[in-house]
Amino acid sequence: MSRKIQEHKLFEIYQEARGKRIFTKSILPGITHFDERILRDKSDEYREFDPKRSKLAAMIMKGCTNMGIRKDNVILYLGSSHGYTPSFVSDIVGEDGLIFGIDPAPRVMRDFVFLAEKRKNLVPILADANHPEQYQDKICQADIVYQDVAQRNQADIFIRNCQLYLKKGGYGLLAVKARSIDIKKKPKQIFIEIRTQLDKIFTVIDYKTLDPFEKDHCLIIIKK
Repeated sequence: MSRKIQEHKLFEIYQEARGKRIFTKSILPGITHFDERILRDKSDEYREFDPKRSKLAAMIMKGCTNMGIRKDNVILYLGSSHGYTPSFVSDIVGEDGLIFGIDPAPRVMRDFVFLAEKRKNLVPILADANHPEQYQDKICQADIVYQDVAQRNQADIFIRNCQLYLKKGGYGLLAVKARSIDIKKKPKQIFIEIRTQLDKIFTVIDYKTLDPFEKDHCLIIIKK
C-alpha cells in the first residue's frame, strides 16, 4: 500500500495517512466520471469521495463506524440522480455487487444511464420511489436500502421501500433534508421526530447531523 493511502476502519473505504480525505478503490482504473481526484498505487486507482458532494461521504467523515454496505451487496438506491454517490457505492460493492438506481427525473436518469454503460453493476430504473410497486418486477430483495429523496414525506417513502424490499437483517440509510419537510421547524426537532418514527419499526444503529458538509441534513442508519 502506498504511504499516501491506507485502509479506513470501514469496509472498502480508504484514507490518506492524515485522514482528511477518503477514497474508494476504482473498479474501472483509468476512468473518472466527475473530475474526482485520483491517487494511484501500482495498478490500483483510488477515487476521492467528496463529503461536500455526497451525504454518505459526509456521514463517513463525521465518524460513522458501520454504514452496513459490504462487498457483493445488492442495493436499492432511491434518488440516484446523476450518479455521483452511486458511482462510489459501485466501487464499494465491487463487480459482483448490484445497485438498482431509482429516480423519476428523465434528465438525470439519462446521465445515470451513461454511467451504467461503463459501470456494469449499476441498473437504472426510471420510477418514482413514492410508488414502490412500480418497480417490484424489476428488482430483487436488497441487502441495503439507501435513500436520498428531498420530499416532504421522505420518511414514509423510506419505510415503505424497506418493508417491501429490504432483507431481514439488512441495513437502511436515510438522508434527511429538514427543509424539504418543514421550513418552520428547527432541523434538530425534525431529525428527532423521524428517528423516533423509525425506531418504532426498525433498530436505529447510527444517527449523525452532516454539518458542516451538508447544512440542515442528517443521516440515519437502521437495521431491519
